[in-house]
Amino acid sequence: MTTKTGILLVNLGTPAAPTASAVRSFLGQFLSDPRVVEIPRLLWSPLLNFVILPLRAPRVAKLYQQIWTEEGSPLMAISRRQRAALEQELKREGVDVPVQLAMTYGSPSLAEGWQALKAQGVNRVILLPLYPQYAASTTAAVFDGWARAMKKERHLPVMRLIRDYHAHPEYIQALAMSVRRQWEQQGQGEHLLMSFHGIPQRSEDEGDPYGHQCRRTAALLAEALGLAPEQWSASFQSRFGKQEWLKPYTDATITALAEQGIKRLDVICPAFSADCLETLEEIQVENREHFLAAGGEAFHYVPALNSDQAHIRMMVSLICRELA
Repeated sequence: MTTKTGILLVNLGTPAAPTASAVRSFLGQFLSDPRVVEIPRLLWSPLLNFVILPLRAPRVAKLYQQIWTEEGSPLMAISRRQRAALEQELKREGVDVPVQLAMTYGSPSLAEGWQALKAQGVNRVILLPLYPQYAASTTAAVFDGWARAMKKERHLPVMRLIRDYHAHPEYIQALAMSVRRQWEQQGQGEHLLMSFHGIPQRSEDEGDPYGHQCRRTAALLAEALGLAPEQWSASFQSRFGKQEWLKPYTDATITALAEQGIKRLDVICPAFSADCLETLEEIQVENREHFLAAGGEAFHYVPALNSDQAHIRMMVSLICRELA
């Protein structure tokens, strides 16, 4: 039997529209995943459906309205560009394989992505979750979603999962190039803050390598940029609920840096492969306000790698390694 390989490019997902109902549907699926919220379902489900979603969905919908574009959600628009650019770059390398986009939550689902590949005769799949650092709540959730999609398949395709690339040289190089490009355009700030999405501290205590990998990414990026220890720091954003999450927290760090006399701050979010609500609103709007309110004067966000050529080239390297 002839082997035909396909690529499934996976990200978290996004609401279909910036409305309370669409956001509620998306958050309901996302926050119902035991990989994301590790609370017994009997306790969590009533709280989620009768308290959190009714209160949170309208508020989050308003935030999405601030960043929504003519192409829709920024995450979805960027993900589509990434898919097209990756397929094209692979062809330039002489690798003619189909590339499909899938989301862990929302649409297109992992099952829909697989069916699109299957229709093209694919029987070997390389899953590339666009999470540089591995976490049970992200990469493992992709694996779970893939397993659910396979439940109806009698003849399973061969599958390879690219688990993480937090220290991949081309990933670090792409990040460094994006920072240097920002410095050329805006001037170099006094401090570079690397803000990663947070996870509960309990997750790290129980063995999740995410925090360690984030700190490793930050150290490698600082080294690539030639920064002294006092010129950079790493922090964690987007915490949810009252439990302790990985520290230091981004909002507190940004305020503290301004209070310490830092006037020009650069912020990059290396855990995000595409700009989304957490970067465009939480960092660019909310945390900018924290910095300016605490005495800072210039706040510059370094965009995610998105469909940058160096980012796509890094994906090609990951995929070619698996193909070999």
